[in-house]
Amino acid sequence: MHQIEQLFHEYGYFVLFFGLLLEFIALPFPGETTMAFAGYLSYMGKLNWMILIIVAFFGTTIGMTITYFIGHAVGMPFIRKYGKWFFLSTGKVEKTEKWFGKYGNGLIFIGYFIPGVRHFTGYFAGIIRLPFRKFAIYAYTGALFWVIVFIWLGKFFGPQWNRIFKLVEHNALYVAIGVIVILVAVVLIKYRKRLFGK
Repeated sequence: MHQIEQLFHEYGYFVLFFGLLLEFIALPFPGETTMAFAGYLSYMGKLNWMILIIVAFFGTTIGMTITYFIGHAVGMPFIRKYGKWFFLSTGKVEKTEKWFGKYGNGLIFIGYFIPGVRHFTGYFAGIIRLPFRKFAIYAYTGALFWVIVFIWLGKFFGPQWNRIFKLVEHNALYVAIGVIVILVAVVLIKYRKRLFGK
């Protein structure tokens, strides 16, 4: 945390942009922790909340898009052979294959909340030649949801952000599913007349 704080002090918003971009290309970077801490800094009035969302969103989506095109270009044999040099272990590859086979395109959206999986979903989407438009819809909406959740966490809870963050981090997938269910329920209730004609 001290190192992250120093980086923000020296480079500001660039830390979030380049950190998240490089994380998705498989550089070890604590993306969720950094976003939550950035949210805390916005709570302290040191950084702007909306700029953080925009910077984090573009860092994430550019990183994911790069991985998609790398995966599209090189294919699975290359990833299996050389993935370890990019911190993509055989275990991560196999785990993502399993999740992709089970949950399909939705994994691109929800995969942000699954450590070890989100770093490979872009590559895998490219490898299986998922149409870019479909990839972008899931990847970009998922990215926006992901960055808002973790930056908001730091901003909303302020000095208690670290304690809440650890709780959310250990249950991130369930938290994400819960939020999605709540949002869907709210939309259904609000627009039930239009949807069901009642």
